[in-house]
Amino acid sequence: MEESPWRTGGVDLAAGAPGTALAVIAWSPGRARLESLELNADDKRIVTAAAGLDRLGIDCAFGWPDEFVAFVAAHASGVATPDGGIEWRRTLAYRETDRAVHAAIGRWPLSVSTDRLGLTAMRCAGLLSRLAANGVAVDRSAESGTVAEVYPGATLRLWGWDVRGYRLDADVRRRLLARLIDEAPWLVLGDHAELMIRSCDAFDAVIAALSARAALLRRYGRPSAAQIDRARREGWVVLPTGHLADLVS
Repeated sequence: MEESPWRTGGVDLAAGAPGTALAVIAWSPGRARLESLELNADDKRIVTAAAGLDRLGIDCAFGWPDEFVAFVAAHASGVATPDGGIEWRRTLAYRETDRAVHAAIGRWPLSVSTDRLGLTAMRCAGLLSRLAANGVAVDRSAESGTVAEVYPGATLRLWGWDVRGYRLDADVRRRLLARLIDEAPWLVLGDHAELMIRSCDAFDAVIAALSARAALLRRYGRPSAAQIDRARREGWVVLPTGHLADLVS
C-alpha cells in the first residue's frame, strides 16, 4: 500500500473571498504535486481544506504590534498618549517579525497597523479563530501547530529571484514560473500552471504552500527565546532558509 503523502497548503488571503486563492501540494519522496489550486476561497473552504493538511501557510499578518495594541487600548480608555516621535511611532507600526524580515531582505513589509492591510488582518484573526474552533492547532509563532504566517514576496527574494512587478504583470509571472519549473523539476504543476500566470493570487498561494513546507521541515528563521512570547501574540513570518531544492530533500 502506498504511503499517504504529506500535504501543505497555501492561502493568499484578501479581505474577502474575491482575491483569495488556495493551493494544496502533496509531497512524497523526491517529488511534489500541485494537487489543487482555486480562486475565491471563503473561510469555510479554507477551514475544510486545513483539516487534511500537515501545514497551512497564510499570507497575512497574524497579529498587531504589542505597542500598537497597548496604544489603542490606552487611547480608548482616555489615558494620555503623548507622541514620542517618529522612532516611537515605528514601534507601533512594525512587529518583531517585521524587523526580522527587514534584516533578512533589506525591505520593510507593509505595516499591519498603518498600511492597507487592516481589513484583511481582521479577516485573518477571525479565520484563525474558526480554524482553532474546528480542531486545527493554531500557534501564531509557527513553532507548533498547523498554521504558519508566510510572505511569498520575501520567500522569492530569499531564493534570489527578481520579483519586481510580479504582482501586476503576467509576463513577469510567466518568467518566474519558467524559473520555478527549471529549478524545481520535481514539482508537478499539472493543469494549474496557466492559472498561476493569469492570477497573482494563485501564484502567491503556490509559493505560500511551498513556504508551508519549509515550516513543516523547520527550515526557516525561527524566533529566538527572547522573541517567542511576542511571536505567539504578534505572529511570526516563516522565511525559508536554504534553497528551493531543500524542500523536497
